[in-house]
Amino acid sequence: MDQVGISFKQVRQFFMLRERGRAQAVEALGGVSLDIGRAQFIALVGPSGCGKTTLLNIAAGLLSPQSGVALINGKPPAAGRPDVAYMLARDAMLPWRTAIGNVEYGLELRGERRAERRERARELLQAVGLGRYENAYRSELSHGMRQRVALARTFALKSEILLMDEPYGALDIHLKIQLGDLLLKLWDKDRRTVMFVTHDLHEAISLADRVVVMCPNPGRVIADVEIPLERPRSLSELQTDPRYHELYSRIWSLMSHGHAH
Repeated sequence: MDQVGISFKQVRQFFMLRERGRAQAVEALGGVSLDIGRAQFIALVGPSGCGKTTLLNIAAGLLSPQSGVALINGKPPAAGRPDVAYMLARDAMLPWRTAIGNVEYGLELRGERRAERRERARELLQAVGLGRYENAYRSELSHGMRQRVALARTFALKSEILLMDEPYGALDIHLKIQLGDLLLKLWDKDRRTVMFVTHDLHEAISLADRVVVMCPNPGRVIADVEIPLERPRSLSELQTDPRYHELYSRIWSLMSHGHAH
């Protein structure tokens, strides 16, 4: 790998769990090592409690590992870095701002001039199919439309690295496919480094260059599977591709084995 965008070397993380008045250290990450090349799309899969979001939060600079080393573009993670954008599971729209006001909010915080950020926000809303709704408020948009706004807001930031924490987890399968195709269309334009957390194996295989399988107690990487499916991709068309089903069966077996142990 010539260039590494995100790197974890033997990263360990503990949390304190209080039970019946006693505190006990729980190991959330048990020496995770993982390199993600620049412009690669990586999906993290595994059961709840295996440390996927913890790893994402370390990359975002929201947590510091208790041991080991994490690097983002060769430097330690730090909250608020302009080369990193974070898309949460919830849309996190500000209800007092319109759709376009929400999309340009991150650009505003980064000090971009009003005319430039408005043009960028309008361009991204058009790209996600919400050009007609730029003046709509959160209460006037469906769940799927709000996630489109969140996607536009994330891509409006010209950050090299995108961290995405189950952004489509609460959507139905049709919306997941629709927004997954939209995500790939946006990503194909500039090929940023993406670290994508999901519980949906179909989503992981369809979107990613590599699927990294994690297991809990403590959280660790048990498999790193290359996805040799050509791009551009269509999430719905892949479901009829025998190579997709072979990959699904293989990774599902790895996940089941890891969870059992």
